[in-house]
Amino acid sequence: MPSIKKVAEVAGVSVGTVSHVITGSVPVSDELRLKVQTAIRDLNYHPNHVARSLKTSKTRTLGIIVPDMTISFFPQIIRGAETAARKRGYFLIAVNSDDDGDRQKDLLSLLRSQRVEGILLVVAAAPTPISQISRILDAGIPVVCLDRIPDRVAVDSVSVEDTEGAQLGVDHLIAQGLRRIAVVTGPLALKNERRRVQGYRTALERAGIPVDESLIWQGNLRTADVAAMCREKLAASRKPDAVFSTNGPTALGVLRAFRDCGLRTPEDIAFATFDELAVDDIFSPSVTTVVQPAYDIGSRAANLLLDRIEHVEALDDPITIRLPANLRVGESSRVLQRAR
Repeated sequence: MPSIKKVAEVAGVSVGTVSHVITGSVPVSDELRLKVQTAIRDLNYHPNHVARSLKTSKTRTLGIIVPDMTISFFPQIIRGAETAARKRGYFLIAVNSDDDGDRQKDLLSLLRSQRVEGILLVVAAAPTPISQISRILDAGIPVVCLDRIPDRVAVDSVSVEDTEGAQLGVDHLIAQGLRRIAVVTGPLALKNERRRVQGYRTALERAGIPVDESLIWQGNLRTADVAAMCREKLAASRKPDAVFSTNGPTALGVLRAFRDCGLRTPEDIAFATFDELAVDDIFSPSVTTVVQPAYDIGSRAANLLLDRIEHVEALDDPITIRLPANLRVGESSRVLQRAR
């Protein structure tokens, strides 16, 4: 098995330079980096990161836990975080909690046992493991929460401006002349869902439209369950003029319910959603969407985490970063010519 000394010999550099290229701990010129990378590839050299971490107490590894990697929003977050980590010489381990609280606890314990230097966490739609997060922080392992921000725990966080983003979507529906607007949410135990419902309320109130509590349809994050709930709601004698969904999984449930009920969008009912849908580019009509900067959320969160690890940020108080969303208007909400 080739050694780091052999890599240095073939590359014509010092062992220290090889180490700097591998760890990313010290800047190395592009010319030297290319020589080292070529030697590593030619020799099929694999650094022993475990042995190095035992010696230096550094693994240069981060962990990220997301609820569901099949939802397009989360892979974009992971890509942003992974790119930011790689630029600073760190690796990223991504795992999936299945939105299950017990599995989330197990994964947090697993990442800690793997000696990651920091954790990026999108909390599951279940009771937040506040005491476990606190113990991790007390052990000197920084944590940054993304998207879903937990209550009652002082932790760095990066997310979108949830309230303002929801207002964008609902304001747009109101501007189309729509008044009876339903909102379909995920679990209101999640702070971001509560904030988006608040944005819905605020938009209606500013337009002088009374909030009808019967049009706030709380569901979960399982598409089939949301579809079943919406089918029941839409069967009522007076259906809404429009539906605003607060996240991608519920949006898919709403659209499935429209299909099952024989409702056309936007001819029969208008629609807009928070979050891009995985197959949005093949939907017809195109969907009006409040778009989150998912890649940027991941990138900003990873850089914040690395600043904590490398003591760039020496502040004691948690840092809160909120990024703006933007509205992408599609055909699903363009109903100005709808007959009344």
